[in-house]
Amino acid sequence: MGETGAVSEPAPAKLNLFLNVLGRREDGYHDIRSLILPITLADGVQARRAERLLLTVVGECAADVPRREDNLVVRAAHALAEAESREPSAELLLTKQIPVAAGLGGGSADAAATLRALARLWGMDGRADRLREVAAGIGSDVPALVEVRPVLVGGRGDIVEPAEVPRTWWVLLTQPFAVRAADAYRWWDEDGGPPGPDPEPLVEALRSGEVERAGSLLSNDLDGPVAARHPEVNVAKKRLLEAGAVGALMVGSGPTVAGFVRDGFQAEDVAAATGGIATSVITRS
Repeated sequence: MGETGAVSEPAPAKLNLFLNVLGRREDGYHDIRSLILPITLADGVQARRAERLLLTVVGECAADVPRREDNLVVRAAHALAEAESREPSAELLLTKQIPVAAGLGGGSADAAATLRALARLWGMDGRADRLREVAAGIGSDVPALVEVRPVLVGGRGDIVEPAEVPRTWWVLLTQPFAVRAADAYRWWDEDGGPPGPDPEPLVEALRSGEVERAGSLLSNDLDGPVAARHPEVNVAKKRLLEAGAVGALMVGSGPTVAGFVRDGFQAEDVAAATGGIATSVITRS
């Protein structure tokens, strides 16, 4: 039967602590490998029973969110309903706090949270592997965000395995402009270059708590192509490092930049010095 009242699910933004682009695929996507971490900056999705599909968007970043079929929440509802051979009947409330087209995976997180919420509302099998199958047809980042925990991803983002990393703290500097993921990957195609460094030393440094070493090993293959078109990315990294961050990198397809700091106290200090957003990693569901 499913749950009878309103169902709520968090939709945390994500960080990519490394992002290797391995090459363009025949289907137009790119093969990647990445370590994706959910963070405390989050949207929220609430669902309740209704006769048809309705979406309401509120929150600080609501004005930038599409409302119709190109909204990933709507696409997720239709995809799950189709997989279950049922009508996509639900009223959805999206509270939007994650900036749009910022590299933080907000739309993908919203879609993943929608899948979890509707699985509960409709009384269906909500196992992560089942939801990831549906998620893979919605967007490349969605499978990685079905579970709210650190994951290693491969393929075009559809190969997901859990990762054990300790809690870390970050400061985010958003930008007054957006970058479409499709543009960032196209620029990578145009600029060429090999994939970035082997990520295993970074993963080992994180697990052993070597903060400074981990900060020096952060990498993102999309960073160079995006910064070449938007030098503000490098300016943001410099600001974070000058304020005391032990490392900085562009997040995902950008243009948000994340500064890696030692603890929550330093996160607040660096955020105050740069006008950034202090946040930390969610290590378990």
